[in-house]
Amino acid sequence: MSAIATKLQHQRERAHGIGSNTQAVKYLNQDFEALRRDCLDRGRLFEDECFEALPSSLGYEDLGPVSYKTRGVEWTRPKDLCQNPQFIVANASRTDICQGALGDCWLLAAIASLTLNKQVLSRIVPHDQSFDQNYAGIFHFEFWQFGEWVDVVVDDRLPTKDGELLFVHSAEGSEFWSALLEKAYAKLNGSYEALSGGSTTEGFEDFTGGIAENHDLRKADPHLFKIIRKALDRGSLLGCSIDITNSSDSEAVTYKKLVKGHAYSVTGADQVSYNGRNVQLIRIRNPWGQVEWTGSWSDNSHEWKYVSGEDRARLSNNAEDGEFWMEFSDFLVQYSRLEICNLTPDALTGDDYKKWAESEFEETWRRGVSAGGCRNYPNSFWMNPQFVIKLEELDDDPDDGEEGCTAIIGLMQKNKRRMRKMGQDMETVGFAIYELPDEHLGKKQVHLKRDYFLHNRSAARSESFTNTREVCSHFCLPPGEYLIIPSTFEPNKNGDFYMRVFTEKQADFHEIDDPVDCHIKEIDVDEDDIGHRFKSLFGKLAGHDMEISPFELRRILNQVIKKRSDLKTDGFSLTTCRNMVNLLDKDGSGKLGLVEFKILWSKIEKFLELYQKRDVDQSGCISSSEMRLAVEDAGFSLNNALHQIVVARYSEPGLTIDYDNFVCCLIRLEILFKTFKMLDKNNSGQIELNFLEWMMVSMV
Repeated sequence: MSAIATKLQHQRERAHGIGSNTQAVKYLNQDFEALRRDCLDRGRLFEDECFEALPSSLGYEDLGPVSYKTRGVEWTRPKDLCQNPQFIVANASRTDICQGALGDCWLLAAIASLTLNKQVLSRIVPHDQSFDQNYAGIFHFEFWQFGEWVDVVVDDRLPTKDGELLFVHSAEGSEFWSALLEKAYAKLNGSYEALSGGSTTEGFEDFTGGIAENHDLRKADPHLFKIIRKALDRGSLLGCSIDITNSSDSEAVTYKKLVKGHAYSVTGADQVSYNGRNVQLIRIRNPWGQVEWTGSWSDNSHEWKYVSGEDRARLSNNAEDGEFWMEFSDFLVQYSRLEICNLTPDALTGDDYKKWAESEFEETWRRGVSAGGCRNYPNSFWMNPQFVIKLEELDDDPDDGEEGCTAIIGLMQKNKRRMRKMGQDMETVGFAIYELPDEHLGKKQVHLKRDYFLHNRSAARSESFTNTREVCSHFCLPPGEYLIIPSTFEPNKNGDFYMRVFTEKQADFHEIDDPVDCHIKEIDVDEDDIGHRFKSLFGKLAGHDMEISPFELRRILNQVIKKRSDLKTDGFSLTTCRNMVNLLDKDGSGKLGLVEFKILWSKIEKFLELYQKRDVDQSGCISSSEMRLAVEDAGFSLNNALHQIVVARYSEPGLTIDYDNFVCCLIRLEILFKTFKMLDKNNSGQIELNFLEWMMVSMV
């Protein structure tokens, strides 16, 4: 119940703008301004109790408390490392990010690209903090996390060894914004070690809220150079890397001084005239701040002698700063993949930028309810959450030269990096896209079932199912309405996910789900219609008071049910029997008379028929997917969230539902619908209860 309340509260806060970049969520409820003010008032430096200066904050395995890599590590404040520490010297630049003893080059490449866009950088690194004015040993940074911005507070005790910063540092030596940002990001993810290994796109997205796409340079789009230039003009962040074939290749340096398995930033793209031909150049930065390409168009190559003085002055750079130019054709050969992070509309200002239209949704996969697995599992695939996107307007200038509607679709797993220390890792995820059938066009309250997917092919799908945080693909689709089905590869894998779509034109994107409704037909029974045999049986069962109590009902039902070898059941509980009596007890006696008992018996017979119909393998119980269909057969229409509650409350550990739990569920649903209808006197779909009334209704 508390989880449901938390989700509802979160939705309400989002609706009021909490989680936007201007109203970031305070991570772990730590308020930077209040904490700094308290420290200044008390004349003390901040010590973060939520991310302490302890080995556990470094890591859990390679950087764990007993690892040799963490021996001799001390947590030191910048004022104890140099005489005049600075938060940011002048403006943040790419040379402020030099990698330390942590395998987070993917993160540092993203930070380096961030420095090229001061507007985006200012969203992450608030500049109202320093080591001079109002210094209290506390700093804060804002990160995007699965649809909302989070403000993370840290103290400035940084891990050091032999008097040097252990992890990221600036070439300047006295500048600490990048080291403090890295610490805040480590706190957000549980530890420094949690940052080891990753994709630059992950850093791009968490610093911008944008959506990232990947390009395999072995199968490069023929218009890729144009795409890169357009992306840079839009303020997008770009990164590239060289794949490795085995672990020994990791960070191996090629003979032309490129590093394998290492994340680089793409910082520029230009053209020059060289020996009578136009040459496309691309500028790349190594976050190490050194080790540069030595091939054509490198800092000291002879090619620069044969371009105009204007081009040479504009582009050439002979410093050993990790940044270099190379010909685009060499780039396609030397590098394996390119990552582009497209920014959200709110991250861009001015009329010079073309902005994406963005839509987003948060949802869950839950065992037995909405974790149906991929198309390889046709009996459960249809149970996955379903989304519809309506594409109407064609692109103005499609990159592939074909008319259509561009859509970048991203499926992101939530909170998996911080769960690493608990032994959890990424699930293998992906999505499929179908053309929506004509009869469902424009509808929101429908959840397509198994038969549709058995007889229809997908129109498109993610390139593959992968165990990365996000699966993102770039599509150009004809105008129309499309159904998007995100899933884990295997069924019954729990997970929270965040899905969004970027389109060049405005598009309608929404989740579709079954409506919540009840279509039960009332059973109308008159005492004169009840046969003599049933009346006689009732008289024997009811006793002298001619009414059946919950205790008597339980004994009667269990005597009947134990004779059924075709049903697996532990017998009816007293709670279920009380619910049955509550549903039909019209005089408030807490017991059932003849007519009421006859109606109940008719319901139980109907429930048995439905149950056996859905028990396809005749196992004596039904699966959670069969339960979903049986509930619909009984006259109830429930959405995914309610089906999730049904399975959580009424299923066994193997996600099966036995007969007594099946009956209990249907009786409970009927009570809830009837109670609401009775209280909704105006048929408005809303009721108003005071606290006592809510307690009384909930306790029924």
